[in-house]
Amino acid sequence: MPKERSLAIDVERCPDALRPGLSEIMRELPARFREDRHALKVSFAPSDDAHRELSVSSDGTHATVNYPSRAHAFRALGRLLGNPDSASFTETCRFTMLGAMLDVSRNGVLRVDTAKTFLRRLALMGFNVCMLYAEDTYEVPGEPFFGYLRGRYSLAELKELDDYAAQLGIEMFPCIQTLGHLEQILKWPVYKEYQDAPGVLIAEEERTYALLEKMIDAASSPFRSKRIHLGMDEAHGVGTGQYKARHGEKRPFDLLNSHLKEVRKICEKRGLRPMIWSDMYFRLGSKRNDYYDLEWSIPPEVVEEIPRDIALVYWDYYHVDPAFYEEWIERHRKLGSEPLMAGGVWTWNRFWSALPWSMTCTDACMRACKTKGLKEVFVTTWGDDGTECDLFSALPGIQYFAEHAYSEQPDPAQLRANFAGSCAANFDDWVSAAALDSIPELKDPRPANLSKWLLWQDPLLSFADPNLRGCSARAHYTALAEVLKKSSRKPGDKRLEFPAQLALVLALKCDLRKTLANAYRADDRAELSRLLKTDVAPLRREFETLRKIHRNVWMELYKPFGWEVLDLRYGGQGARLETLSARIGEYASGKLDAIAELEAEFLPAFNMELPVFNYDQLKTPSSIK
Repeated sequence: MPKERSLAIDVERCPDALRPGLSEIMRELPARFREDRHALKVSFAPSDDAHRELSVSSDGTHATVNYPSRAHAFRALGRLLGNPDSASFTETCRFTMLGAMLDVSRNGVLRVDTAKTFLRRLALMGFNVCMLYAEDTYEVPGEPFFGYLRGRYSLAELKELDDYAAQLGIEMFPCIQTLGHLEQILKWPVYKEYQDAPGVLIAEEERTYALLEKMIDAASSPFRSKRIHLGMDEAHGVGTGQYKARHGEKRPFDLLNSHLKEVRKICEKRGLRPMIWSDMYFRLGSKRNDYYDLEWSIPPEVVEEIPRDIALVYWDYYHVDPAFYEEWIERHRKLGSEPLMAGGVWTWNRFWSALPWSMTCTDACMRACKTKGLKEVFVTTWGDDGTECDLFSALPGIQYFAEHAYSEQPDPAQLRANFAGSCAANFDDWVSAAALDSIPELKDPRPANLSKWLLWQDPLLSFADPNLRGCSARAHYTALAEVLKKSSRKPGDKRLEFPAQLALVLALKCDLRKTLANAYRADDRAELSRLLKTDVAPLRREFETLRKIHRNVWMELYKPFGWEVLDLRYGGQGARLETLSARIGEYASGKLDAIAELEAEFLPAFNMELPVFNYDQLKTPSSIK
């Protein structure tokens, strides 16, 4: 946690460009900014340092911040909040663009006030760019089904966020989709004629580009920036659906380039500078449709047709060897332009960010970016499979990303102090919550989502159990629940209440089916009656408490639209726990002769030792269409 010594800043004597942002930060943290005889007095002076060096000189009583940009000034403030007694220091950001991308498309659309809070955190870390990834969750005039019943942002809300970010020295620009990942709008009958393959727009048709003009106008108009991210990743099956039926077969490479040129024209008319995700060029050059295929090749004539003024974004959150990133950076350069790098903090498909794994990947990624001299990088967060994760749990990983940008290698002590300054929370406590997905007895190099599949798998038909390899997780989750509950009482760590409650529920549920099956096979009805009271009833009670805590977290973070998806998941699991209770009770009392579900033997169905499961894979062994 930050030291108790406060900072004293006379906002009226600060440079005009800093005043609005400083006022917002000071309004959130009044206890950290107050005049008293122990306070560190802080003043700011802009510099025109060509090397973009941040310099803070302090004599213990007064600190002067010489900053080349507003992002640097707020970065210095974050460091001073984390350690007001720090000595003089200098820092140079290795990148001209240090950005963060927040997914607002997979159920969770950040509330405007929450987005502002996140922007303040980013500013205190030293970020100068933020994107909101919106597939359909933004207002498009004349297209009422965009973000329909999904909490879309109005143009006024986006402009409000852009104005706010500008006060903090952060450039915002839209991050949308203009080819694939458009399942949310293409599911509506009014857009049937726009679909090629599932979720993919049909290319080379006038109506498509008329729609894209509307989308690009709506997405870009609220923002000052002339940059725009057009997406175009994972457009699987492009040219194979309605396009092929209407126009015949065309080589996907050519169709991609043709479509990109048309979208480029739309951007050029509006003075926009576009970028796209790069993976389709690599996937189409792979026989396995693999983004990271070492045997990838792309025909020279295709390379020649790629527009050079559209930046390619290389996304990679999977590899732990800097040499891999270095090679792929060079492969991107062979396509004719300087790429941007997108790393990631693993927020997707889980309840709490996979922080140790994310930082391992970030370390390799950022080391490679600095070795190869890239100038523009950003960190992504994704909400795949319903945005069950608390987005704020990504902040330790985002802080680590920033530390890598401002140093050759992050210093652990400085990392912790800076996180305390930017987020007013304990770095190690937040990282410890990632143990929800890591049972010590189960070693696997990949970031599994154990907590997700232990929570959502059917309590009677727990067919993922073989992947636990007979390991009991109860002791692990019981201890973790106690640790997190204690941490959640600390100032700044209240967010840990949710993972603490989740750990408690998992402690009660993880071995339940196995324990019940053992008693059933022994025909020990007295033991089954006891387990109903000691295990099943507490689980049902704590599970309902978890649902309510999670709902509170959601409503604090996001617009209410989207919570219905998670309510249905909790409701389904709650109903199954009630059925389990009823079935066990009837058998224990002699009303039922057998429980077929407990007689079932499970097979090792999954090749991966610790898979990353989606909810639909867990809710039932059946595939229902």
